[in-house]
Amino acid sequence: MSGPAMKALVHELSGRIRAAVRDGLQEVGSRYVAGTAKGGDAEFPVDVLAERAAWDFLRERGEPVAVYTESEGLRTIGRAPEHVLIIDPIDGTRGAAADLEMACVSIAAAPFGEAPTIGDIRYAMLQEIKTGNRLYADAHGAGIEAAGFPVPVPRLSPATDPARMFWSLEFNGHPAELMTGAYGHLIDASANTGGVYVFNSASFSVSRIITGQMDAYVDIGNRLLRDRPDTEADFRRVGHGSILHLFPYDIAASVYLAERAGVTITDAYGKPLHDTLLLDIGPLNQRSCIAACTPQLHAALIDSIRW
Repeated sequence: MSGPAMKALVHELSGRIRAAVRDGLQEVGSRYVAGTAKGGDAEFPVDVLAERAAWDFLRERGEPVAVYTESEGLRTIGRAPEHVLIIDPIDGTRGAAADLEMACVSIAAAPFGEAPTIGDIRYAMLQEIKTGNRLYADAHGAGIEAAGFPVPVPRLSPATDPARMFWSLEFNGHPAELMTGAYGHLIDASANTGGVYVFNSASFSVSRIITGQMDAYVDIGNRLLRDRPDTEADFRRVGHGSILHLFPYDIAASVYLAERAGVTITDAYGKPLHDTLLLDIGPLNQRSCIAACTPQLHAALIDSIRW
């Protein structure tokens, strides 16, 4: 598939998913858990609706393509697909279920091979489900294409001081006591002179750094588990039996877009996320993430967190 054809496919697919969610949100019991996704996260009726919309659209189009989604894993359409689409139809299901802004369609595309990684991504799209605002970039052009925002995007903040930062963090599947032990002092330092938020969406969190509304995003659960294997029981307890850290589909598109925008984004060790396998959701391939508007703030966060 040519570059323009893939770009058109990604845009149309995102629009179809968003429209299905907006149209169907009031018709499903959106706040009631309907099951469990392959990775172990809770699956809501609106997730099922969005997954179906994505698959139906791609089957109607009939383009040879591999498709990896949160609930269904890897499927293929046609013979010898050249690309794999990594789709999180709703990143931020709880936000979508509550009809809040913090929910995005997340789509990334990479050449389809034996073990594609985040570093192989060539196309990326985030589209806000409530507003329709979108961020798009691909390997055929420079910069980011943004639509719907009231100011030019990217628009990174110059913040460097953790005490003054506006930042978001993650609690889903993360033991609260363990998390606050690691960065509770940063919450205390910034809650009044900056701002602390929990969006429950990695894509939305990272995209707010790109738009200049946030300075940083922190999800350190996976590093804490790797450093302290004795915490696994606690992570499984709050994950209802599963390890629920950042899955590849959570961050595939947002990492590509963030790097294109100039955001400093790594795992919690400060290492690039490029080697993350796109088709593996096992605990060993799940990730942590620290993203910041400036290298100085990123370094300060890694230095300040109590590992």
